[in-house]
Amino acid sequence: MQWVLELALVALLAATLFHAVRLERALGVLKRDRVQLQELIAGFNESTRQAERGIDRLRAATDGAGIQIARQTDAALSLKDDLVLLIERGNRLADRLEQVVRIGRPLAADTPRLTVVSDNDRAEHHVRSQAERDLMKALRMAK
Repeated sequence: MQWVLELALVALLAATLFHAVRLERALGVLKRDRVQLQELIAGFNESTRQAERGIDRLRAATDGAGIQIARQTDAALSLKDDLVLLIERGNRLADRLEQVVRIGRPLAADTPRLTVVSDNDRAEHHVRSQAERDLMKALRMAK
């Protein structure tokens, strides 16, 4: 019977040895994976720091752009006000000019029209009114 117990003990020791070898291999894989995991975590931390620096630079750039846009908007509003004032003044001047033209139209119809004519004898030009031309025409017909 003692032999049976010793054989059972040897079988159990062999099974324990087999499981110990398997466990040692699994622990080796786990150690190797742990090193890779630490490298992965270190890379992730560096990427996170770079992203944070990029976000800070982006925030600074957007703040600067926002300030510049605000300045340009203020300048544009000032120019807009100036343009509105100039347009109003231009419209008033156009209205006044239109009134002057309306008033002057009847006067222009009543004034004699002047034309440049030349005498055949002389080469000099001078301005004559419509009445003067009519008189000259009548004198020529009378000859």
